Amino acid sequence: MSIQLPRGTQDILPEDVVIWQLIERIAKETCETYHFEEIRTPIFEHTEVFTRGVGDTTDIVQKEMYTFKDRGDRSLTLRPEGTASVARSYVNNKLFGSANQPTKLYYTGPMFRYERPQAGRMRQFVQFGVEALGSASPQLDAEVLALLIDICKKLGIVNLKLVINSLGDSESRTSHREALINHFKPAISEFCSDCQIRLEKNPLRILDCKKDRDHPLLQSAPSILEFLNEESDSYFQQLKKTLDLLGIRYEVDPTLVRGLDYYNHTAFELMSTAPGFGAITTLCGGGRYNGLVQDFGGPETPGIGFAFSIERFILAMKAEQVSLPERAKLDAYIVALGDEAAAYAPKLLHELRKAGIRADKDYLDKKMKAQLKAADRYGAACTVIIGDEEMEKREAVVKNMVTGEQKHVSFSQLTASIKESIQGGNEIV
Repeated sequence: MSIQLPRGTQDILPEDVVIWQLIERIAKETCETYHFEEIRTPIFEHTEVFTRGVGDTTDIVQKEMYTFKDRGDRSLTLRPEGTASVARSYVNNKLFGSANQPTKLYYTGPMFRYERPQAGRMRQFVQFGVEALGSASPQLDAEVLALLIDICKKLGIVNLKLVINSLGDSESRTSHREALINHFKPAISEFCSDCQIRLEKNPLRILDCKKDRDHPLLQSAPSILEFLNEESDSYFQQLKKTLDLLGIRYEVDPTLVRGLDYYNHTAFELMSTAPGFGAITTLCGGGRYNGLVQDFGGPETPGIGFAFSIERFILAMKAEQVSLPERAKLDAYIVALGDEAAAYAPKLLHELRKAGIRADKDYLDKKMKAQLKAADRYGAACTVIIGDEEMEKREAVVKNMVTGEQKHVSFSQLTASIKESIQGGNEIV
């Protein structure tokens, strides 16, 4: 009996890995253009990092975390998202003490959530995210959104809709919270058990409930925009003004709350409008979290960030029919005939590889015809053929696999000849 993959996980095979590498490379290069630097945090953290940072009323903490006890009876959790870990690291490593602020970071790596697997949503998924900590400027919010749009466009994802909202500061949220409680309380028994718990703990989470999303009271719930104080409203207006200046199109959705407790002021989602993308259109989400660093014992520090799963970006690229990369082909394949040539082939192969030439050889003692077929399957630009006669003359027959042209090249000139042919095109010198 074969052992199968755990549900909600996947093997990413070589022909698909190149797509992942492309997304990661474009995202990293774009982040560095915006002066973001990479940070790497542990795959598992103390559970408190997420119960405190993400919020104990969220679906992530209540239902989706992979939590276990280690041998020291400590509760650890596989990270379900990246922001809380980055904030914890920011405090632990005193990055707030740097003279260079804001601290602009990006990360990528596997995350884990126990939820129902579906297209683009796995229990183990790879997330790419950015966090900018140390500034409360709405212009920084706009920069983060510009960075996200820039990554998408470079990947060919252009059918997009950006939705933004303001969750206000603590004063605005307190007023809104009271209004929500008064709105939902008379009929809270009609809602799911989770929402009944959320009513007093965090009524904002009710607006994000998937079970009760069609309930009439959700449609008529008071909008946070009605409760923004002067400072919060001014912040939101400055954000929109900067987005307009940058030519970034957006829609304001007062029902957008996001699924994590640490957000305030700006919240946003980026959605795909590509035909055939699927019912779940969200590609990326994020927002501002001005109290998260304090929750980990750090100083008062504003922050903003976003995260997307690479799996969903791949789906979006396919929906937009972006030309996806293929795995790298070989520059040269060595075909060795006879014992002496077979024994010498590793040296030639090693010399080619030292020069940066993508090369390989047969390891199954195949006949010449089968070796040439293998070279063709690997997409090799040329084959390097050596046999008894070639060993005696200290030269190889180099065959261009596109034109069929053959040249005799000495062993001493072989590397330079193939390298020159790679740089100059298909012609074998």
